[in-house]
Order: sequence, then C-alpha cells, then structure tokens
Amino acid sequence: MVFLVLMWVLFGLIIGGLGRFLVPGRNRIGILLTILIGIVGSIGGGAATRALMGAGHTVITFLISVVFAAILVALASGGYGRRRSWR
Repeated sequence: MVFLVLMWVLFGLIIGGLGRFLVPGRNRIGILLTILIGIVGSIGGGAATRALMGAGHTVITFLISVVFAAILVALASGGYGRRRSWR
C-alpha cells in the first residue's frame, strides 16, 4: 500500500513537472499542488485515452496526461497573484 502511494506521488511529480514546463511564464503553484495536478492529469489522460483508443497505448497516454496537466497548471497558476494595472 505504501509503495502504491509513493508511485502515485512520483508519477504526479513527473507529469505535473512536465506540465509546468510546458506552460510559459512563471507558475506560482507549490510542489504539493504540482503533484496533485500531475495525479489528476494522469487519471484524466488515462481515462481519455482509454475512451478514445482502448487500453494499451502507453506513450500516447503519457503524452495526453502531460497535456492535461499543462492545462490544469495554466488554470491553477492563472488565479494566483496576477493583477493587471491600467497604467
């Protein structure tokens, strides 16, 4: 059970980190939110790939998971501390 949780955290860190790398600009989210976004991106990417293509497409699932995570990073970091000035 502990190994499973550690694997989810590791996958979340990898997918979330790659998602952060794809989003331009400064991302003002912490490591825990990055891991959570990576886990959600992995689940979303896996579900989308399975629904569209069936099981067994590991590379495509990985790429779609990173894209899902990048979208979530962009949404999450868009609400943190950005205020526009009219000057």
